[in-house]
Amino acid sequence: METAYFAAGCFWGVQQIFDQIEGVKETTVGYMGGHSENPTYREICSKSTGHAEVVEVKFDPSVVKYEKLVDTFFKIHNPTTKNRQGPDIGSQYRSAIFLTSADQEVLAKNTIELLERKEQFKDPIVTELNGPCTFYAAEEYHQKYFDKNGGGACHILPKD
Repeated sequence: METAYFAAGCFWGVQQIFDQIEGVKETTVGYMGGHSENPTYREICSKSTGHAEVVEVKFDPSVVKYEKLVDTFFKIHNPTTKNRQGPDIGSQYRSAIFLTSADQEVLAKNTIELLERKEQFKDPIVTELNGPCTFYAAEEYHQKYFDKNGGGACHILPKD
């Protein structure tokens, strides 16, 4: 098993999409990239902690490659808007990949360079690439939110 971390706006929708990928064994929503320990959702929303809403993705690399996860990440949100995804505004909704290895870093950088070269997006990509930091699981009521609350969606659905 390997682990990847993606911040692409509201974590409910990000989790919902990654849960549908074959080879993804487990996802957990939470917070990364801030300066306080054990932040709560209320603290995140106050914009005082610096954390992003993140999805931790545990996957079997013999079934799904990290590259597919990164490609999905770039298909489900707008990586050109700083601290915003649709109506969600604030640094907790920033576009970021939290890297766990040198291989992940190379692949993420190469993907961004390729997307920029192909002019995949009208504006420059502002996705942050961050080194390892502590992941804090969000409160239980956020986990699998759409499953618990009758469905819904809040992201661009990828077309494969």
